[in-house]
Amino acid sequence: MGHLTTRLFRLFLLLFFALIAVFPFLWLLSTSLKGSEELFAFPPDLIPQTLNFENYSGAFNSVPFGDYFINSFIIVSVTVMLNLLISSLAGYGLARFSFKGRELIFLLIVASLMIPKEIIIIPLYVSILKLNLADSLVGVIIPFAVEGFAIYMMRQAFLSIPKEIEEAAVMDGCGFFKMWWTVMLPMTKPTLITLAIFTFIGTWGDFLWPLIVLKSPENYTLQVGLSYMMGTFVNNYRYVAAGSVIAIIPVLILFLASQKHFQRGLFMGSGK
Repeated sequence: MGHLTTRLFRLFLLLFFALIAVFPFLWLLSTSLKGSEELFAFPPDLIPQTLNFENYSGAFNSVPFGDYFINSFIIVSVTVMLNLLISSLAGYGLARFSFKGRELIFLLIVASLMIPKEIIIIPLYVSILKLNLADSLVGVIIPFAVEGFAIYMMRQAFLSIPKEIEEAAVMDGCGFFKMWWTVMLPMTKPTLITLAIFTFIGTWGDFLWPLIVLKSPENYTLQVGLSYMMGTFVNNYRYVAAGSVIAIIPVLILFLASQKHFQRGLFMGSGK
């Protein structure tokens, strides 16, 4: 009986914290479906009396929402691919090759994880200006084409692979790139998927860096565009909420489609 009570208490706690975590999204979804007269009703209602899907078409048609979406998709896609490619090469080299300064390089990579992104914004922006990449999608992508966390995860994933597999591949005549591409990389698939999810979420939701770099409205990402919607429709929170819900959907789809690999990738990337 005591064991059952403990399990019920734990379940209650999990449900309670899950509700706290999901409530902001439910409120956002509710706002995106409300009519103008319901927005400021008191006491507020979580469930709209009538569902106004016109808010979504209104948000999409009132600003170049499609352009913002495409810009964000381009930035995210290229950033994810570059992170996976470069971090897997760097992680493989750090995990499987012995060379002078290897441990120091890895230590510096780990140390970079403790530096907040906001601290390096100014030197990054100065570099982008000198490269004439300001107000371009390339300028948003290049500074974060690879990150220390990704290299760390890939190194740990490669270290978890038995050396006998690598030795067998060498005996079969595999060179460096062929071994990395055909033998080692497929074995780190869960970690690659986990990194893709992290990079996608971080890049898709990034607001500060695109806001600093991008000046032309035609180059805005979805997050920057949403911030300007707040100024355009200052009294129409329905459109802003509808646009925010649309922006969340790709993240939800990606996570739900790849969640079975997520936990396994975390354990592999942590070296456990």
